[in-house]
Amino acid sequence: MKEIRFYAGEAEVHGVLQEQYETLKAHRIRPALVICPGGAYQWRSPREKDPVAFEFLSMGYQVFILEYSTEEKAKNFRPLKELAETVRTIRKNHEEWHIDPEKIAVLGFSAGGHLAASLGAFWNDPELNLGADSRPDALILCYPVISTKEFAHEESVKWVTGDDPLLKEKLHLPDHISSDFPPTFMWHGGQDTSVPVENSMMLAAALKRCRVPFEYHLFETGVHGISTCTQEVETPEEYCRQWVSLCKMWINRRFKYVP
Repeated sequence: MKEIRFYAGEAEVHGVLQEQYETLKAHRIRPALVICPGGAYQWRSPREKDPVAFEFLSMGYQVFILEYSTEEKAKNFRPLKELAETVRTIRKNHEEWHIDPEKIAVLGFSAGGHLAASLGAFWNDPELNLGADSRPDALILCYPVISTKEFAHEESVKWVTGDDPLLKEKLHLPDHISSDFPPTFMWHGGQDTSVPVENSMMLAAALKRCRVPFEYHLFETGVHGISTCTQEVETPEEYCRQWVSLCKMWINRRFKYVP
């Protein structure tokens, strides 16, 4: 494994790349995954960083963790611009980093799910001017914050909008879904009292309406912030743990990738 670091605006990005060996020619060019941990745009949860990265490294993906801006620095679309720059940087360096530029996914938990979905919604927004090369080829959303209105996670909304009514309106994602939104895998635990399941249900309805390919799993059990659902992250949940294998099958099928 090779570790790299770069900056996207003020955000540091940690990358772990698979080594290339002359005797292993089957996967010289690999998909990439950008991880956006949750934390209400106030902090970035450790349980949603390295343990998640290891899951996808084991599949042969090139993996990046975005340390996006939080608290007062989370306003004015700064985390969104940092994520967009991260995706652009990966595409720009795809040859050096042995990445397929058409197989770049973004995975987000909770507020990080809102960030990932925001890039899906606004990559072609003329006011933000993020650029077509910032569009993810797929999204993976884990108990995501989607609403800034009804069923909103108020702490996330506070930090990402600074209580600006115009930003609250803009960042209510169900109102900004179009057919250009990337294919999406999404899951939510049915016992989540922090980010109500109505958030992901709203997005699923909007994706269906716009005919965006998606897969959505609403588990009967599962509270908020359970990440990979193992003892390692101190939130073992065998039932919801299925999301990992379901997601791996979905993304590999989407990318036509055989690890």
